[in-house]
Amino acid sequence: MKLSTLVWRELFERKNQMFTILFGILLGITTVVAIRNITHYSEMAVARELDTLGANVLVLPKSVSLQDYYSADLHNDVIPEEYVMRLTMSNIQGVDNLSPKLCLPVDFQGRRFTLTGILPKSEFQAKAAWAGAGIFSRPIGCGAVDVGGAPEPEDKKTLVRKRVIETLEEREALVGADVAASLDVRDGQTLNLLGEDFSVVAVLPQTGTVDDSRIFTHLHTVQRLSGRDAVVSCIEIVGCCKEISAGLVDKVNKLLPDAKVVTVSQVVATQANVNKMMERLSMIFVAIIVVVGGAGIANYMYANVFERRREIGTLMALGAESGLIQRIFLLKALLLGLVGGVGGFLLGTLLAVTLGPRLAGVIVLPMPMMALWAVLVSAGIALVASYFPARRAALLDPCATFQEI
Repeated sequence: MKLSTLVWRELFERKNQMFTILFGILLGITTVVAIRNITHYSEMAVARELDTLGANVLVLPKSVSLQDYYSADLHNDVIPEEYVMRLTMSNIQGVDNLSPKLCLPVDFQGRRFTLTGILPKSEFQAKAAWAGAGIFSRPIGCGAVDVGGAPEPEDKKTLVRKRVIETLEEREALVGADVAASLDVRDGQTLNLLGEDFSVVAVLPQTGTVDDSRIFTHLHTVQRLSGRDAVVSCIEIVGCCKEISAGLVDKVNKLLPDAKVVTVSQVVATQANVNKMMERLSMIFVAIIVVVGGAGIANYMYANVFERRREIGTLMALGAESGLIQRIFLLKALLLGLVGGVGGFLLGTLLAVTLGPRLAGVIVLPMPMMALWAVLVSAGIALVASYFPARRAALLDPCATFQEI
């Protein structure tokens, strides 16, 4: 008789116990897969939401008193522009985009606006040392989208969101929505600011923030007009929310001890707590699978060996070797684990896709890599839990199994 035939018959000899153990494995794997799927896509959705808010970390002068996060750069204190190089050259993970800024109040047509100097991406790439570090070529975490390949017409208008534009000449300007509306400014017009003419290359979209009342131009131009060389008002960072919760702010503080580093703490902390809760919940269910599933399989195998010791002894008396007996029980456990893993992945994915939009408000898609994880965990638990019962069956003495109890 073939080994596969023996395993198949052995598997269905005690159907009720087999289905009970299989259901336990299936339920555990299903729960973990569903939670991990929903958590993964929830993190990606929140990352996109945070990304649309713009910069979520600010590097400011130590003396600045923070009252309004989104207007924190409106002050007279400055920090060295050299801090940008330190951040660019560092290996701190989670720093996706950098935007140094210098603000200067300007009067135009009887109204006061804020002229804000920014540094385009081309300036980073032009510096050999900075280009070698490649801050903008690092993998962007949390599901954020790299803006390096965005089309040129859109790059100008993504400043308020990504804080990154490809190019900006020293006599070019980007105008906020409120400024454009109040001054009737359009693309291609010329503005005279502080005695110099600037060409308006784009009117930025409405954001509902202080950016709407600002005019953006090249950082070095604002430095020259203000008489302040190589300094900035602040450095904006678009950082990964997961890295922020893992200590990004502390790392930047250690790198720049003479600066103040602040973040949108409420948004980041709330999402970080939700993500941690979901991750811990999934780990709890993994522990339940290991303990309950492993104990159940081991108990099932021990009982199976004890109740069928005479049949095992008969096989051994007929010439079956200890290795064959052990393989029969291990293969049976492996089949249970594989079926539980595959079934748990399919059911868990179905639950996540169905319940994700209702529970988390996000669209959840299947994650093929979770199939490998589910099968490996399920099969691994089944094999480890069955090893000692299978070993015990393989070491049975055929003569002792026929003795009357």
